[in-house]
Amino acid sequence: MHSQLGDLLSYASSTPLPPGTLVRVPLGAREVLGVVWDAPSQPQPVAAPGRPVQLRAIAGVLEGIAPLDQHWRRLVAFAARYYQRALGEVALAALPPQLRDLDAGQLQRRLRRMQSAPAPENAIEKIAYSAEQARAIAEIEAHPGPFLLFGSTGSGKTEVYLHCIAQALMAEPAAQALILVPEINLTPQLEARVRARFAPALGDAALVTMHSGMTPAQRLKSWLAAHSGAARIVLGTRMAIFASFASLALIVVDEEHDASYKQQEGARYNARDLALWRGREQGAKVLLGSATPSLESWHASRPPTADDPQGGRYQRLHMPSRIGAGALPRVRIVDMGQQPRRAIFAPPLLAAITERVQRGEQCLVLLNRRGFAPVLHCHACSWKSDCPHCSAHQVFHKMDRSLRCHHCGAASRVPRACPACGNPDIAPIGRGTEQLEEHLAALLRNVIVEPQGRAARVARIDADTTRARGALEEQLAQVHAGEVDVLVGTQMIAKGHDFRRITLVAAVQPDGALFSSDFRAPERLFALLMQAAGRAGRDAGYVAAQGQPPEMWLQTWHPEHPLYAALRRHDWPAFAAQQLAERLGAGMPPFAHQALIRADAKSQEVAQAFLSAAADAARTAALPGLELVHLYPPVPLAVQRVAGVERAQMLLESASRPALQAFLAAWQALLHAERPRHRGLVRWLVDVDPQAI
Repeated sequence: MHSQLGDLLSYASSTPLPPGTLVRVPLGAREVLGVVWDAPSQPQPVAAPGRPVQLRAIAGVLEGIAPLDQHWRRLVAFAARYYQRALGEVALAALPPQLRDLDAGQLQRRLRRMQSAPAPENAIEKIAYSAEQARAIAEIEAHPGPFLLFGSTGSGKTEVYLHCIAQALMAEPAAQALILVPEINLTPQLEARVRARFAPALGDAALVTMHSGMTPAQRLKSWLAAHSGAARIVLGTRMAIFASFASLALIVVDEEHDASYKQQEGARYNARDLALWRGREQGAKVLLGSATPSLESWHASRPPTADDPQGGRYQRLHMPSRIGAGALPRVRIVDMGQQPRRAIFAPPLLAAITERVQRGEQCLVLLNRRGFAPVLHCHACSWKSDCPHCSAHQVFHKMDRSLRCHHCGAASRVPRACPACGNPDIAPIGRGTEQLEEHLAALLRNVIVEPQGRAARVARIDADTTRARGALEEQLAQVHAGEVDVLVGTQMIAKGHDFRRITLVAAVQPDGALFSSDFRAPERLFALLMQAAGRAGRDAGYVAAQGQPPEMWLQTWHPEHPLYAALRRHDWPAFAAQQLAERLGAGMPPFAHQALIRADAKSQEVAQAFLSAAADAARTAALPGLELVHLYPPVPLAVQRVAGVERAQMLLESASRPALQAFLAAWQALLHAERPRHRGLVRWLVDVDPQAI
């Protein structure tokens, strides 16, 4: 929903207030948080002659908090402008919610608690680096960047990050560093590693975290520490890109390819892209890292050639080798067309898992679908467990005998018989992680783990098993302690985790993304599988002691697919080259720029009619940039109804980013004007640089 409220509102103050000052102001009958902004470049409307302007007075200033600096205000203004949102919406969403609720006394008490003991005077620990790490570090120190650190899984990218952070903090006593990770579940492991490296020298309070899983009080404490400069290192998810820093010197974006950096509600910003903008504007170095970079970053870091003497605007640094002379896992492709009918695990894969478990090694099984089965089905009348509110199935969860929609959350008990015809023989179709866990536990029930002499243990980690606070950390600790022999899970366990005893990874059903209508699906699949493969054999010493190299098994019905051929060679550059050639021919990103406008309505007809009328209005008005922007016809989303609301979208594409931006900015007024003409329209939104179409 795009606000029609203007960007800036005027209030009266008895004393001059510098831009960036946090204040409380009346808005209607409420009192809300506000930020004093820079004077507008355009003159503001004035009252009619004879009618003096009546300004309401601010309610108060948040004493003790320094004004938000110009860098922060410029970042917010750019994000609002680029992603087509209201300035106030972006600014207030970037601030901790508790700032809006605390009274003056409560705020002062929190500020007093911020007074910490002086940091210990110890040197930051130094370690020995591999030749590849040393070369990358030297390049980062010698050049301004931005940098793309393209390093194989297990090549030691994190140590390069930590060295660069140490260098930045030692070069300037007040310098701060920001580390972005794509998901909350990756923060505990990295936080422990960063804290172990820097706390002895800087004190425990020098590192704070920022993510949506924190309580309001925790988020406020971390924000105040970063804003005041007390926190030297901030580790967070995408929301942390809007943190206010006293002296930001370095930004690290780990797993930069991950789609989780793109916000999917409200202002749909991409934290990775804002990190690059913020680094350039603020003079901070930016280091992107990935074993499978996004095609946008890969193209932007292309080296100069005779045909392209300028090359990309990023500097690419390559670290192809694993630390400790460890080998990347051998990729084994299993043709499911040659396996027994209805086999969940091919016999050779099951034998390999059994052998590894018997020797005390750990295995990881990846299936990116939670629940027991995607759908229940009646063979007599073809009834399926459809969600009553969405154009999707309710997923069968056997653990609590429920049917749950993973889109709207609607849940119901599993019926004893078919609701349509009364047939008691309703059966699950397809497989989820619950089913794999149960099936593997049955297959391995007689397997004995040596040398402990105990039965094999199978565990599952997915969104269903990690809902409780602290559950993920507890389950990961069990894996690290060797209490789990086979770990089954979704993509949340396939990336970023440093499992030292896993020597075999298996992907069970990866083929679905090969034929998706989303042009980014192959890129995401390759990245997921390569990241999953990287969980195997990370401890070269442990693998050498076991005497058998690590493996990645991939069960597929399409063993000759080029994607799997590149994966077998761990050849991201070849896969990227093939994908970029296809996108260049089709005029797709990164060779073109896109935006989506989405409409949600009570009926699909209303949603599409709004989009069509808005497009017609843009053509009639001959909006700036229109001649360089292609508007595709409106279509339903892949899941077109969610929670009873029909969804449609229209794709906009242009080879010129400025033309697309100019068009979107001019189109806003027409979209607002068009809305009242369409009864049943619930909301509309603009998504610039969408990650899913």
